[in-house]
Amino acid sequence: MANFSLKNFFHLLISNLRDIITRERKTKKMEESIAAISTAIGKGAISIVRVSGVDALSIVNKIFKGKDLTKVKSHTIHYGFIMDHNEEIDEVLVMVMLAPNTYTREDIVEINCHGGISTTNKILNLLIDNGARLAEPGEFTKRAFLNGRINLAEAEAVSDLINSKSDKQRSLAMNSINGRLTKIIKTIRENMLNILANIAVNIDYPEYDDVPEMTQENLKKSLLKVQSDLQVMLKNAEIGKIIKEGLDVALVGRPNVGKSSLLNALLNEDKAIVTNISGTTRDLIEGTTNIAGISLNLIDTAGIHQTDDIIEQMGVKKSKEIISKADLIIFVLNNNEELEKEDEEIYDQIKTKTHLIFVNKSDLEQKIKIPKNWEYILGNTTELNGLEELKNKIIQMYHLDQIDAKENTYLSNIRQVHLAKESLQNIQDALNDIQKNIPIDMIEIYIRNAWEKLGLLIGETYEDELIDKLFKNFCLGK
Repeated sequence: MANFSLKNFFHLLISNLRDIITRERKTKKMEESIAAISTAIGKGAISIVRVSGVDALSIVNKIFKGKDLTKVKSHTIHYGFIMDHNEEIDEVLVMVMLAPNTYTREDIVEINCHGGISTTNKILNLLIDNGARLAEPGEFTKRAFLNGRINLAEAEAVSDLINSKSDKQRSLAMNSINGRLTKIIKTIRENMLNILANIAVNIDYPEYDDVPEMTQENLKKSLLKVQSDLQVMLKNAEIGKIIKEGLDVALVGRPNVGKSSLLNALLNEDKAIVTNISGTTRDLIEGTTNIAGISLNLIDTAGIHQTDDIIEQMGVKKSKEIISKADLIIFVLNNNEELEKEDEEIYDQIKTKTHLIFVNKSDLEQKIKIPKNWEYILGNTTELNGLEELKNKIIQMYHLDQIDAKENTYLSNIRQVHLAKESLQNIQDALNDIQKNIPIDMIEIYIRNAWEKLGLLIGETYEDELIDKLFKNFCLGK
């Protein structure tokens, strides 16, 4: 028994030492000044090299010929030259921003130089030679988070803003950066905290008459409000996913019904090869178009049919996999051919999924007979008939014209949605225990877990490994 205890003691000691060393390394890392190129690499009129940290001013001062940057006012711009000993490297404008009123809450210096790989890299190397460390991807935003300027949800929104491809994606990201999402989450957490506080007072100080008694009925009423707020947040997350990622739309059907022609027509470009030869498309062809400010990620699949061709079989297998994953399926039929057994088999695969039927080649003689229970759109890709009707149908199905990213706030990634779902599950578990008359002090555990999950969502609490992983997805210089 003594040996077992001694062994545990050493394990605990080693673990604590590791934690101490890790914290010291992270602290030392935060004390280092970092530098990176903040603009896209390549030819351009201007490039920006950013430096952040306690030594940012002195490091840039070593290579700057102009005013003494350690003596200038905050948020001012200064003309001069970047020097490598006696050699002029570039004519620049240097912006000085002093802590704490900066992006990272540290001193920041931004060197605006002439664009071009050679000049920009030379300036960056000079900064590193004079004491700066090359920043890791996302390290400037990571410091903004660690220094308390932004929370985790706002930090993730910075990445979303950089990667936004539409005005609605930009508006969604800005709502999170501006703190709208944070306010909603903090309000829900505050309600949870009030519940926890009332439970604690009732348990620890039952003699206090001025504190409302936390009965199971009162607790149920409070938790139902929290449950409702979380459910609304998660329902809106589905809209956020559509804004951020768009809709994955699969074009499926037998070979040579016009799937590739429909893809080209919707994209307004010749993305896919179109021939009269059956089985031309053997692999997935993708393209993106925009409807009502939302991206449609179109996937032209191989024709689904029975075949002895091994390559075509692989294409058919991929097509069936796409059917299971797509948000929307457009089932394409040929107006000039009779309905075949394979068409009916495809319909059986998609009828329980969100789908539309587009009967193509309306400019040719009608030979197809559509079953009465199949709703469809008739058109053709030669004269572009039926395409507007198809687009309008998609808009109606997903209410795309009613999505207002400027006014609403949505969870914007899998991590956030997962944590919100876990929080909701904890609240639902608590409500279930109330129905079973479980003591309130045991139900409290679920509420506390729910509160902590939402804290992880905005970074009120966090794990170092998670933070490191999240910010590695950012571009260098941000």
